[in-house]
Amino acid sequence: MYYDNFKKGINLGGWLSQCNYAKEHLDGFITEDDIRTVASWGADHVRIPFDYNIIEDNNGNFIEEGFLRLRNAVKTSLDAGLNVVLDLHKTAGFSFDYYGEDEKGFFDSAAYQERFYRIWERMAEIFGDRPENIAFELLNEITDEAFLPAWKRISAECIRRIRAIAPETMILLGSYRNNAADTVQFLDKLPYNNIVYNFHCYEPLKFTHQGAYWTTEIVPEERMAFEDSEASEEYFGKLFSTAIEKAKTDGVPLYCGEFGVIDVVSPEDTLKWYRTITNVLHKYDIGVCAWTYKAMDFGLSGERLAGVRDELLKLL
Repeated sequence: MYYDNFKKGINLGGWLSQCNYAKEHLDGFITEDDIRTVASWGADHVRIPFDYNIIEDNNGNFIEEGFLRLRNAVKTSLDAGLNVVLDLHKTAGFSFDYYGEDEKGFFDSAAYQERFYRIWERMAEIFGDRPENIAFELLNEITDEAFLPAWKRISAECIRRIRAIAPETMILLGSYRNNAADTVQFLDKLPYNNIVYNFHCYEPLKFTHQGAYWTTEIVPEERMAFEDSEASEEYFGKLFSTAIEKAKTDGVPLYCGEFGVIDVVSPEDTLKWYRTITNVLHKYDIGVCAWTYKAMDFGLSGERLAGVRDELLKLL
């Protein structure tokens, strides 16, 4: 198990996913200097979200230039001393983002599912020879509970195909409601090694997403101080409890692949939230990957956090 190589990470969100896909953006949003900066922060890995349309066209034909981009991103990260989680952020027929994307039909379409399998078989061929350094996250944030039965079948078949090519690569597997911690308990234990249960945490949402303009769950004008939120170590301990028990029962590690605070929150309150949640994550030996390095309304590298960044990074 290579889990210990993926304990303190930073997401490179918005680079090869959730973007306009223009060449100028893909070439310049994250640079070698940015990746070296992440390494200088003491991280041991980066999570690189990428969208299917980086590496395949609308007919499911592979785009070699896209795979070259992934190769270069991985090489630059490894050269900087960072391990890599490769996260398929959306696939043909499915996106976690109800509000900004139009991918639909994945869970009912054998054709879309075959494209998904082919992507991961190709990824295994390219990146499966470095299991100590490169991990796979099959698909970002399954949404509806109704998708779970199909997702368990699809993910098991995908892992079976990956394992035929890359028998040791670490594979991250999340549940529904956008990888909610309390849905990990509904995953099936699979007969494969190097599986990690993955969850994301932006709770309490009214604190971490205050001002968010992309979800109907938030009133953008409302504001909340940390002290007025539910957040406490007891709160997070209870929130993670079923995932912790499931992981213990199945003998599978846990990983928190996204967590963070929107940039309208004060640096001081941001630091309080990070301190509270990471105290619990570390208590249970849960690997972490903060969202996100740059921009995307959650950037850690901007001037806003300059006064608290060093202290915040020590918490990861």
